[in-house]
Amino acid sequence: MNQSIFLCSISNINSGTCNEDCKFCSQSVKYKADIDRYIQKPIPTIIAEAKAVEAAGALGFCLVTAHKGLDQKTLDFVCEIARTLSVEVPKLRLIACNGTATYEQLLTLKDAGIKAYNHNLETSREFYPQICTSHSWDERYETCENVKKAGLNLITGGIFGLGESREDQISMLESLKSLDPVSVPINFYHHNPALPLKPNPLTVDEALELITLTREIVSDAERIMVAGGRELMFGERQQEIFKAGANSIVIGDYLTTQGRDKNSDLSMLDSLGLTVASSVESH
Repeated sequence: MNQSIFLCSISNINSGTCNEDCKFCSQSVKYKADIDRYIQKPIPTIIAEAKAVEAAGALGFCLVTAHKGLDQKTLDFVCEIARTLSVEVPKLRLIACNGTATYEQLLTLKDAGIKAYNHNLETSREFYPQICTSHSWDERYETCENVKKAGLNLITGGIFGLGESREDQISMLESLKSLDPVSVPINFYHHNPALPLKPNPLTVDEALELITLTREIVSDAERIMVAGGRELMFGERQQEIFKAGANSIVIGDYLTTQGRDKNSDLSMLDSLGLTVASSVESH
């Protein structure tokens, strides 16, 4: 494992407007979770966020929207932000995460300056109908294939702690391996009382073992990223994720939940003798 840690940050540029029924997601309007909801975040706010996380050492900046997939309005908005950020914060590697997408839409994003696309499988193909019925797992997989066809770097991962079995966990990881992603974001379910799922049943030791399993199965991925749910899942044992196999984390806030203070994460890395990756090429 490369001992430099790749830092990434998320900007929720469109929040809480999704009509899908994913049981793990507080952004679904179906469950009426108490979150901020807005159509488009002001571009000056997004620029300020990007500059702040770049100053903290982030190399990746992900533009996330809450819809099943890309429509023309969303595509235009993401492209406008990408073109602006390419000028304002040129060192950041721009990532889009906008749901299902066609090959043609992904080429448009690429032309606007997007370098990578994040679309998670979430769980195994077998378990997926238990957590979402409004669109299929196969649609997700097809989008990941479209990302690679368009020549964008593929980022795809999933969520642990949804009530899935060990077989489901392994099945998801084998599916991720088949897509040969550059980065695999691993999320740990962060329960919201408005959602129909039970709270995450995993122990810290089980979660650490799942990071190791991810590293073993998706062995060609450049980065295993611990993303959503890190602070809640690992608490005072967050430093152990790197020994388990992670070499990337999300800094700052998540989509609808608050992350840890960026300086606390930087201090943690420093105390472990880990450096922050200074370029994508060096990682």
